[in-house]
Amino acid sequence: MPNEIRDLRVVDETSFPYVFEKDVSVPLKAGRGLVRCNVYRPKSSGPVPVLVTYGPYGKDIGYQDFHANSFADVNPEHKSAHAAWETPDPGFWTNAGYAVVRADERGLGQSPGLLDTMSRGTSDAFFDVVEWCAEQSWSSGKVGLLGISYYAGSQWRVAARQPKGLSAIIPWEGMSDYYRDRCRHGGILSDGFIRLWWNRQIITNQYGRPGRQASKWGPDTIEGDLSDEELAANRQDQNIDNAANRFRDDAYYASKEYDMGDIKVPMLSVGNWGGILLHLRGNVEGYTHAGSKFKYLRMITGRHDLPFYYKEEVEIQRSFLDAFLKGEDHVGWSEEGKVAPVSLVLRKGNVGFNNAEKEKVYERRDESAWPIPRTQYTPFYLTPDLGLTATDKPKPTDEKRKVSYRALGTIKDQKFVQFSTAPFEQETEITGHVVAHLNVSVTPDPDGPTPSDIDLFITLRYIGPDGNEVFYTGTTGDPVPLTKGWLRVSLRKVNTESPKHRSYLPHRDYASTDVQKVVQGDIYGVDVEVWPTQVVAEQGGRIVFEVASGDTQGSGIFTHEDKNDRSPEVFQGVNNICFGAGLENYVTLPIIPKA
Repeated sequence: MPNEIRDLRVVDETSFPYVFEKDVSVPLKAGRGLVRCNVYRPKSSGPVPVLVTYGPYGKDIGYQDFHANSFADVNPEHKSAHAAWETPDPGFWTNAGYAVVRADERGLGQSPGLLDTMSRGTSDAFFDVVEWCAEQSWSSGKVGLLGISYYAGSQWRVAARQPKGLSAIIPWEGMSDYYRDRCRHGGILSDGFIRLWWNRQIITNQYGRPGRQASKWGPDTIEGDLSDEELAANRQDQNIDNAANRFRDDAYYASKEYDMGDIKVPMLSVGNWGGILLHLRGNVEGYTHAGSKFKYLRMITGRHDLPFYYKEEVEIQRSFLDAFLKGEDHVGWSEEGKVAPVSLVLRKGNVGFNNAEKEKVYERRDESAWPIPRTQYTPFYLTPDLGLTATDKPKPTDEKRKVSYRALGTIKDQKFVQFSTAPFEQETEITGHVVAHLNVSVTPDPDGPTPSDIDLFITLRYIGPDGNEVFYTGTTGDPVPLTKGWLRVSLRKVNTESPKHRSYLPHRDYASTDVQKVVQGDIYGVDVEVWPTQVVAEQGGRIVFEVASGDTQGSGIFTHEDKNDRSPEVFQGVNNICFGAGLENYVTLPIIPKA
C-alpha cells in the first residue's frame, strides 16, 4: 500500500456493557499484510468462546446507517450500540458469554490490501483471523462462525480449510457454490444483483476511499485516502470479472472452488424457502455434501434480514453454539440421533407476503434426512394445449406440434408460456428438488440474425383454490413464486459420472469443453435444474409451470439482462417447446405422501 501502516488500536472498558477494542490488527501469515477487526468481549474474567464474522460491509458502519429501514424492524434485543448488518449483535452475545470479533475483509473498511471479494486469497486471510482468535488470552480456544448472506457464504470456504480452533458454523442463508448459486444461473450471467451489490455495498467501503465519514459510511481510512488510480489498482471488480469469465474451469472461477466434503465441524445450515435466486440452493447443497458428523438443515421463511434476529431463532443459534463451543448441550445437538437432522417449515395457505406474524401459522416438521426418504418423484407431463398432467402420459403420436414464445424476453415484455395442472382433488405436499425435461428448438426471425443458443427461464407457481396466485416472502420482502430454475442450452451437457449427479438434480460441470452447438431447427432434449421448493397445495389448488426466455415476475433485483451475455446476435428469434413421437416434456415434482 502507498501509505504507511499505522496502529491506532483503542480499548474502551467503561462506555459499554462489554469491553470494546477497536482497530485491532491481526497479522496475516506468509507476509500477506494484516486485517483489522473490532473485538467485543464480556467484562467478566476468564476466557470465553469467540464468534467471528469476516466480510466487506464495514465493521464500523452501524446497522442504522447501513440499512435504516431494516434496522427499524429488528428485534430490539439486538440493537446495541455496535449492531451491524447481517452480523451477531455484540450486546446480546457478550451477555450470553461470548466474545464477538468483527473483521473487515482484506481491502475493505480498515483492512489494507487487494479488494477481491469471495476469492481464495481473502478466504486465506479469514483462515488466519480464525486461528488468531483461537490463540488470544481472552479466548477459550473455541471459535464459531455466525452470520447472514456474505457472512454465511464465506463460512463454507474457510471451514473447508479446517483452521485450528474452529468448532462450529451456522451459515445462515449463504450460497455455497459461487458459480451456480450466485454468478451464472444455469450458465446465464446473473448481473443485476451483483451490479447493485457492488456499487452500493462494496465499492463504497473500499480501503482508502475518500469521504466515508462525511457520508456516514464508517470512519475514514486510518492511513488516509488513496487516489482514484490507486483505488482502481487495488480492486478486482466482480462486475468485470463475472462478465469476462463464462466457465467454471476459467481460472477466475476455478480459484474459488473447494471440496464441501472437507467441512468437518458441526454445522447448522439455515436456508429460506423464499431465497429462490441467491442462497437457497447453497444451503441445501452445502448441508448435503458437507463431511460433518453433526450437521443439520433448518428451513425458514420470511425476509432475508430479519429472521436471524427473531427470538426463537436466536435461541436455536445459542443452544447449538453452546453445545459445541461451551460443552453445554441442553438440547442434544452433540448426541447422535437426539436432534432430527432436518427441520422444515411447511407453507400451506395464502398468508400474504412480508408479514412475519401471519407466517407464524406455518407448521414445522422434523425429518430424518434430505431429500425426504419417502419422496415420490412424479412426472407431470406438458401437453400442447398448455396442460400439465400426472395421470395421463401423452400417447405416442407422429403429429409434430410446437408451443412457441419470443426469445430474449425481459420482465417488461414477459415472453413466456404457462402450463397448468387441473385443480388438485386432494391436498398434495410438494417438498424437495424439481427437475424439468424439455425438448426445445429455436427459429430465426425473418431477416433476423441466425440464433445459436437458447436461454431457458423456468418458474413454478402455485394458484390457490380461489384462483389467485399465492406469493411468498422474497429476499427483500418482495412477492415471489414457489421457485425458479435456468439453463443455457449450449451448456446442457450433464456429467452423470459425478458423485454429485442425482436423478432429481442433474450435475453440470459448466466447463469450456462442455459447450455444445445449438443449430436452428434442431431439437434438443434438456434437463433443467429447478431450485428446491416446498408447498402444501390445497384441494382445488393448481401448479403452474412457466417457461420463459428471460426474467419474469419474482426475479426482483436478481436479473439476467447483460446485453453481451444475452445478445440478439445469439438469442433473437422464437423459442419452441416441441411435441411429437419420442418428445416427452415433463416436470418432475417431489410429492410427499401423507404419513
